[in-house]
Amino acid sequence: MKHFFLTLSLLVACTSSFAQTEATPLNEVVVTGTRNATDVRHLPMTVTVIDREKLTEQHQPSILPTVMQEVPGLFVTSRAMMGYGVSTGAAGGINLRGITGGAGQLLVLIDGHPQYQGIYGHPISDSYQTMIAERVEVLRGPASMLYGSNAMGGVINIVTRGMESDGVQTHVNLGAGSYGTVQTEASNQVRIGNFSSTVAAQYNRTDNHRPRMGFQQYGGYVKLGYDFSKNWKATVDANLTRFNASYPGAEDSPLYDADQWITRGVASAAIENHYDRTSGALSVYTNFGNHKIDDGTDNPDKPTQRYFRSKDALTGISWYQSVQLFKGNRITAGVDYQHIYGNAYYTSKKTGEVMDTPNKQSARSHRNEVAGYVDFRQDIISWLTIDAGIRLDHHSITGTEWIPQAGIVVRPIQSGEIKAMASKGFRNPTMRELYLYPPSNEELEPERLWNYELSWRHRINGGFTYGANLFYNKGDNMIQTIQRKNVNTGEIENWGFELEAKCPINRHFGVSANSSYLHMKNKIVAAPVSTVYLGIDYRSSKWFANLGVQHIGNLYTAVGNDEKTENFWLLNASVTYTATHNLRLWARGENLLAQSYEINAGYPMPRATFMGGITLNF
Repeated sequence: MKHFFLTLSLLVACTSSFAQTEATPLNEVVVTGTRNATDVRHLPMTVTVIDREKLTEQHQPSILPTVMQEVPGLFVTSRAMMGYGVSTGAAGGINLRGITGGAGQLLVLIDGHPQYQGIYGHPISDSYQTMIAERVEVLRGPASMLYGSNAMGGVINIVTRGMESDGVQTHVNLGAGSYGTVQTEASNQVRIGNFSSTVAAQYNRTDNHRPRMGFQQYGGYVKLGYDFSKNWKATVDANLTRFNASYPGAEDSPLYDADQWITRGVASAAIENHYDRTSGALSVYTNFGNHKIDDGTDNPDKPTQRYFRSKDALTGISWYQSVQLFKGNRITAGVDYQHIYGNAYYTSKKTGEVMDTPNKQSARSHRNEVAGYVDFRQDIISWLTIDAGIRLDHHSITGTEWIPQAGIVVRPIQSGEIKAMASKGFRNPTMRELYLYPPSNEELEPERLWNYELSWRHRINGGFTYGANLFYNKGDNMIQTIQRKNVNTGEIENWGFELEAKCPINRHFGVSANSSYLHMKNKIVAAPVSTVYLGIDYRSSKWFANLGVQHIGNLYTAVGNDEKTENFWLLNASVTYTATHNLRLWARGENLLAQSYEINAGYPMPRATFMGGITLNF
């Protein structure tokens, strides 16, 4: 609790430094939690927005380190300086309020489209790169009414980059540092009249701090847009990531030749309409993956004889239309369809031939999901908004699920609002849980969770903002493996609170802080009980510097009879110098206190690491 009071003290100190008159509210517009662009003050859910300036300040190639700093209660597992990987021992699990993306219970979206594998159903964290993101919106709490399965704990929506004004912009970022790490990125944006384009590419690699832990990544992104009129526009985009990673095993049980070759991609096409009283979009999208994995051996003299292979995809169609029937009203209706399919098998290292795969339905399967939803929002009077929605979701294997949500927003003052929300989340079982390997069970039902939340947010003159959240979530039907069989017996019962504040001191200095506390009836790995983050920014005409201190308290790295927790402080810093209009020099240091800690059990994290580089803009 002492870390909670540190954050609270900062909040009080900042508040006292500003006049207590009401601020003129800033219209922070979001699309997550509503589909159409909406002032966040009228939405009952909690949405954190991280813009591109914040995402690029520390020159991180992935969005996840920045998101973890900015969103209280969100934690991402790591095991190295770069590269999350997949399969056994992987990192990149995203946990929010004790609900984990590693289990597919937290949904990552790109422009509102779900990003998860057809077979395993969890996010692939190495594909969420800063080069594609204009901003990131994080909705805390279930969002299954709008986005369906896997949005039990919340959603991270990556809104992709676009070019809004005429001209040409080119950006190049080059960096190198500890353990042979290299990060490179180049992007070009063009706007000519009604046509716009964004093209980006990157290459990253590192040896990391342990033997047999190398990582190499290639990525590319293209987005094309055309405005037919002021009311209609179309976009097409594609993002492809290829990474090769090695897995050394835990320190006390090393592995050899555990290698992964992973390709993940997404492509979409959308047509949008925007009028004064109505707006909507029709989009088609596909996610696809090709995975080749050598599980490795504990004896280098006895290499494995096969590769695990999988190919999977999710293809979907999404339509929604939002209409304002009268003042203060907004009704949104939509339909989603997904075809989820995949194929898992083994191939011989010697011959390349497909080997017997002892899984149900020959490890080949597909499923369909179709859903319709409607959301109703109404400003009753100037200071009161109500919101209610319901989704009917039909899965070709598990059947039909109703998903309601309801909320209320009270604005007792012009610059502050109280929000109350009740929402249901659910997750359909994955193909792995239904069909693959001996624990599989074709009789599994969806996981279900209810979340109740109360929040307050306030803006004060001078740009100071702060907020507080209380939440309680309870879930059942969680899928567990009991006596070598997957069954719906698990439970979730979590409650906690979150605090956050942003405080501009003057035109040069700014401070941001957030804190979270989580109580879990049933503890899970990679869910810290408490987190605290304090960031200090300095800006001038030539310099930008950031100093961030983060505390992770009682992080569970093992549960059950061998329960183990970690507590650690991290000190990170970055500095950027604008040498000319076109050239910037930058440096970044992480874990500057050289702390010894683990996030994944058996995988010590690197001590102090450093990166430096240049950016070119023209």
